[in-house]
Amino acid sequence: MSRPVCGRCERPLSHCLCALVPKLYSDTRVLILQDPREAGHALNTARLAWLGLARAQRVVADQFDPVLWQQPGWAAYLLFPGEQAQVVGPAVAGAPGRLLVVPDATWRRARAMVARHPELAALPRLSLPGVPQGRYRVRHADLPGALSTVEAVAAALNGLEASSRYDALLEPLERLVQGQIEAMGQARYEAHHVRREGSRR
Repeated sequence: MSRPVCGRCERPLSHCLCALVPKLYSDTRVLILQDPREAGHALNTARLAWLGLARAQRVVADQFDPVLWQQPGWAAYLLFPGEQAQVVGPAVAGAPGRLLVVPDATWRRARAMVARHPELAALPRLSLPGVPQGRYRVRHADLPGALSTVEAVAAALNGLEASSRYDALLEPLERLVQGQIEAMGQARYEAHHVRREGSRR
């Protein structure tokens, strides 16, 4: 029998995260373009970013209409690495009407998402400055040092708005991760995540 699930955070009711999710108002609007395979993943964090931000929109699809980010009065930036990517900082922070477009997928699928949407690939890109090692310790990333979506959004907004208040988005992530570690047991976590991650480095 399946366990009852919270309709908002989509976690089992016994591990509901809603009490930890803030509702933050940002000057920057956030548009999350989510791969359908991520939307169904039990550990996807884009939902936490979407729930925690008053000015966030999440669209789940394989194909995205450019009208989503081509909106009058808003300067869209793609949070994705690239040769011409500008590090989040004062120059970008001064731009009015910012729209931060965030792909949510594995790195391989995110690259494919950007490649099949030329209008998306043409957006000015932003990258993150040096950030701490990711907290998402129960899911293996395609690239060393990669961040989960909610971590990347929090770091970008902190940089764009010269603030640290978006760190509040990470509290439910910490609880999510700790709950998964408790569920699998410390020995299994050490074997499948800590030691495996060390060998990957």
